[in-house]
Amino acid sequence: MSSTPSTPSKAPRQVVGGVFAFPPNRDTMGGTAYLIQEAGGNILVDAPPWDEGNQAGTREFLQGVGGVRWLFLTHRGGIGKAQEVAQTLGSEIVMQEQEAYLLPGVAVTTFEQEFRFSPLSRALWTPGHSPGSACLYHQAAGGILFTGRHLLPDRQGQPVPLRISKTFHWGRQLRSVQKLRDLFSSETLHYLCPGANTGFLRGERAIAHAYEKLAALDLESLAHMQPGL
Repeated sequence: MSSTPSTPSKAPRQVVGGVFAFPPNRDTMGGTAYLIQEAGGNILVDAPPWDEGNQAGTREFLQGVGGVRWLFLTHRGGIGKAQEVAQTLGSEIVMQEQEAYLLPGVAVTTFEQEFRFSPLSRALWTPGHSPGSACLYHQAAGGILFTGRHLLPDRQGQPVPLRISKTFHWGRQLRSVQKLRDLFSSETLHYLCPGANTGFLRGERAIAHAYEKLAALDLESLAHMQPGL
């Protein structure tokens, strides 16, 4: 696996193993993008910062670790400058079929329920936050789930679904949480990498013991949560 090249300040930080987190992206309302290094082709999860101030450094970093084969978009809010990133790096964009229309004129590989990138990585449709919201599961380091905005850390750093005024379908989002609890276990899901609110992790780069924390969620009480801002 390629070594990480030297880059300017605000370079991506290693989360665990071959996973790196980018600085918050103002084009995606402070969203966090991730890079997964894979022998069969690296995966970029959501669009990283790509403005004039950091485009060169981001491009240098990504090219230095072997480029990007796939650019996976977890939901419509993670698009940012995805088209420019993909064109520059020669990457294939993957997105759940219900939101691919938001990239008109762009070649997008779509999926309905699941998309497999490799024997280690697959995307899972988890609707609710948005119609095409999806997570990416990477089978390394005990299992890592990249959740976009489907699950985010609260102020205590615990993973939760957040009901906001723009939530597409709250009941469906809670069913998607249950789907993840049914799919995984404490042996297969150790880390959660959220697509926003990473400041609430207080210096930690991922949420550890992720399955236990998901299993502890009281979905019945959450069903009655009122929308926030």
